[in-house]
Amino acid sequence: MKKPASKIRDEIAKLQEQLKAAETREAERIGRIALKAGLGEIEVDEAELQAAFESLAKRFRGGQGLTAGGKKGNGEASAGASTAALASGAAQGSSGEA
Repeated sequence: MKKPASKIRDEIAKLQEQLKAAETREAERIGRIALKAGLGEIEVDEAELQAAFESLAKRFRGGQGLTAGGKKGNGEASAGASTAALASGAAQGSSGEA
C-alpha cells in the first residue's frame, strides 16, 4: 500500500528537522574544538579557513598521508573529518540557512 503524499511530506519535514539538529550538534562540537585550539583568536578570512578545514578533512579521509604522529585507518577519524567539513560549511552559511 502506498503512502499518501501528505504523510511523505510529514516524514520529510521530520527528517529535515533531525538533520538540522544533527548538523547543529556537529558544528557546536567542531566549534568547541576550534576554540580550544585557539582559532577564535586568529583573524582569518572565512574562505581561507574553509579551505584549511577541507584540507584537514581530506587528510583524515586518507587523501593525503598523515604527518607526524597521526593514526591512520580508524573509523573515528573519517567521521570527525566529515563533521569538520560540515561544520565549516555550516559556519559559512549560518546567516542564510533555511
